[in-house]
Amino acid sequence: MAHPAVAADDADVYLSFAAELADLVRPIVLSYFRTPLEVVSKSDDSPVTIADRTVELRLRERIEQRFPEHGIIGEEIGGKPGGAFTWIVDPIDGTKSFITGFPLFGTLIALTYQEQPFCGLIDVPFTGERWTGKPGQALFGTGSARTSACERIADARFYTTSPDMFANRSDTEAFERISRAARLRRFGGDCYIYGLLASGHCDIVLETGLQPHDYMALIPIVQGAGGCITDWAGRPLTIRSVGRVLASATPRLHADALALIHG
Repeated sequence: MAHPAVAADDADVYLSFAAELADLVRPIVLSYFRTPLEVVSKSDDSPVTIADRTVELRLRERIEQRFPEHGIIGEEIGGKPGGAFTWIVDPIDGTKSFITGFPLFGTLIALTYQEQPFCGLIDVPFTGERWTGKPGQALFGTGSARTSACERIADARFYTTSPDMFANRSDTEAFERISRAARLRRFGGDCYIYGLLASGHCDIVLETGLQPHDYMALIPIVQGAGGCITDWAGRPLTIRSVGRVLASATPRLHADALALIHG
C-alpha cells in the first residue's frame, strides 16, 4: 500500500531504526530465555513475564529518544498518543513458546502512518533471523523475500499457531474446512509462520483472537513479499480490526480461502 505523504526513502530510515531496536533488545530477550521466570496471567488469561515488560520498556525508551513526536502502542504498557506516525511493538510475540523453551518466538516492530501499516519487522532472537517489509518490498536478512506461486488450496501448506485459538463453533468449522482441504497442516510458530509464508515455505496462515501488536508488523512483510493478508471478510487489517487474520501466498489462493471460510 503506497502512502502519498511518505516515500520509500522514509521507510528505509524507519526500518533501519527498527533494526537498531531489534539489535538492542535481542540480547535482553535471550538473557531471560530458558531461565526460571515468574509467569503472570493477564486479564485475558494470556501469560506475561518480566522479560516482556523489560524489553518493551527498553523499546519505548529508545523510540521516545529518537522520535519523541511519534505515538507508541505496546502489548504490555498500552498507548502513548502521537501525530501521524505510531510505533506498535510486541516485545515477545509467542510468550507461550518463550516460557516453554520453544525457540520460534519473535519481537515485532511496526510503524503506522495515519493508522495504516507502513513498514514492519519480525526479529527471531534465538535463530538470528529477521524479516522486514515496506511498500513494494520484503527482505529476509539482506535478500529478497517472495511468497510461493501456490494458487490451489489442494496444493497449499497450511499453518496456524494453535487449533485452540479457534474457540467458537463457526471459527472452528472455518479452520477445519481450510486446513483439511490443504495439502498439509502444521501447528506452532506465532509470527515466525508469517515469515515462512513471506519466504515461500508455507502458503496459508489462518488465525483469530490477535491484537494489533500481533499483526501490524506482519502486514508490510507479507504484502511486500507478494502475498495477501486481510481479515476473514477480505478487508484490510487496521488497528481496529477484530483480530481474525488470513494470509496467503497469492491473490487466487486468498480468494479461495476466503470462500472456504464462509462455507
